Amino acid sequence: MRIVVDLTKCQGYAQCAFLAPDVFTIQGDEALSYDPHPERTQLKKIRRAAAACPVQAIRLEPPDALDGALHPDPRHGTNEDNGGTFKKTGRIVIVGASIAGLRAAERLREEGFTGSLTLVGEEPHEPYDRPPLSKQVLAGSAPLEDTSLPRLRDIGATWRLGVAATSLDLATKELHLADGSRIGFDKLLIATGLRARPWPNTEEAALSGVLTLRTREDSATLRQLLADHPRRVLVIGAGFIGCEVASVCRELGLPVTVAEAGPAPLVAALGSAIGVIAGELQIENGVDLRCGVRVTALQGDATGQLRRAVLSDGTALEVDVAVAALGSIRNVEWLADSGLACGVWGVACDAGCRAFDANGLVTDDVFVAGDIARAPQPMYGYQYLAVEHWGNAISQAEVAAHNMVSQETERWPHLTVPKFWSVQFGIEIKSVGVPSAADEVAIVQGSVAEKRFLAVYGYKGRVVAAVAFNQNKWLDFYEPLIEQAAHFPPQFHHIDESSDARPVPAGFKPAASPTQDATVVVTGHDPNERRARLTNPAAGETPSRRPAETGARTKERSP
Repeated sequence: MRIVVDLTKCQGYAQCAFLAPDVFTIQGDEALSYDPHPERTQLKKIRRAAAACPVQAIRLEPPDALDGALHPDPRHGTNEDNGGTFKKTGRIVIVGASIAGLRAAERLREEGFTGSLTLVGEEPHEPYDRPPLSKQVLAGSAPLEDTSLPRLRDIGATWRLGVAATSLDLATKELHLADGSRIGFDKLLIATGLRARPWPNTEEAALSGVLTLRTREDSATLRQLLADHPRRVLVIGAGFIGCEVASVCRELGLPVTVAEAGPAPLVAALGSAIGVIAGELQIENGVDLRCGVRVTALQGDATGQLRRAVLSDGTALEVDVAVAALGSIRNVEWLADSGLACGVWGVACDAGCRAFDANGLVTDDVFVAGDIARAPQPMYGYQYLAVEHWGNAISQAEVAAHNMVSQETERWPHLTVPKFWSVQFGIEIKSVGVPSAADEVAIVQGSVAEKRFLAVYGYKGRVVAAVAFNQNKWLDFYEPLIEQAAHFPPQFHHIDESSDARPVPAGFKPAASPTQDATVVVTGHDPNERRARLTNPAAGETPSRRPAETGARTKERSP
């Protein structure tokens, strides 16, 4: 039995912790942790917890979950609907045995696809959950093997694991693999995701104790290194992975230094105004935080073990472990000669997840989903965004799968508002929207001093994102305001209003060509209902005027 909690939905109400306390626990005020592979004796309590969850965030794979799973869901019609011949006899290949790949495969079967389905993955494992690798697994509270993702249905697929895709021939519709084999397809889904950016000096990166954190193997190695009680851990980079590693180190009582080249942690994701608060959180929990500082050298002893780090501030640290948390690289090299529009920024696709070729023409048989996809986002001026978060991978994969087996008139656009979460030092940080699109931010609820607040981000007078520190129950209210291009700063009263809600500069680096202007409003809830409607400035329907009306209408339901 396996469970997984969709933490993009979880709002920390804690009913699950009351009903199944041996499985679910709350850290701090709102941060949920759980045992993904509990004992069968807990099944009754887990089912009650799942039923009681107000936002239905708990997914459970009971022992009988895989029975009869190749039977299509009757809600999506029979195999004779929507191009029934392809659904019966077509060949679909998914490149990337990831959460996006797995969810797409499950969705294909749910949609009635009973043809040939192949999943190709470079790693030897079937799909597993990555967020716990820098949290529960690293802290030792969850076994590594329990990160396997639960199966919602048997996908009846051929698995090609431990072998990488090396090239793609669109003319012959063949995928070439590293072992020399080829797989033919009728339709292809690219979901090859990301890999961690390594320490750039290859000799220093080869020192024992220097590593990145992305895979199961990375997490197992780092967990063992931390269990050996190093003198000090150095975290290079204060993005989400770096901050979570630092948090686990302090939880384990280990000395840790974080070296961040920028002015504060999480600046790229949240801006310096909120990043400074994240920095205060680290310092309050005993982290040696060095901002505006780079690591200039990593030095080892005669055995090749890391022993010392030299920093740009002129200091040297005695360290045994260094985690390079320098961001990620999209896995696109294998597509270099494919003729698709791809690069370091990902694989370009339309809002229906269909890949573009190098000429900018949309393809009919190649789709993209997950971290590698770069798709237009109507809510942000049709900018092409690559969203590297768990919830986006799932929603985009399901849209891609639906569109792969649907006729043109029945395809869906991927219009899900981006969301992410992180747990650091007992604080749950959640976001909805795209904070980096903002030029201003206002803390509208809660208390910064207590590290319990909600910040709303704005761009040119409209709401583009909201970020909560232990206040995530209110995020559902702000998501429709983002979709409706509502007025910024918010013009309604809140529960637990901040004493100073004045907008301040968000603190992001200026974009090279900012195009975040609101051009649409989005309606609908389920994927088949989601639609974008262009605003009409010529008719006086500007984003800065229309949301004021929206805000007035929503006063009664404001938090």
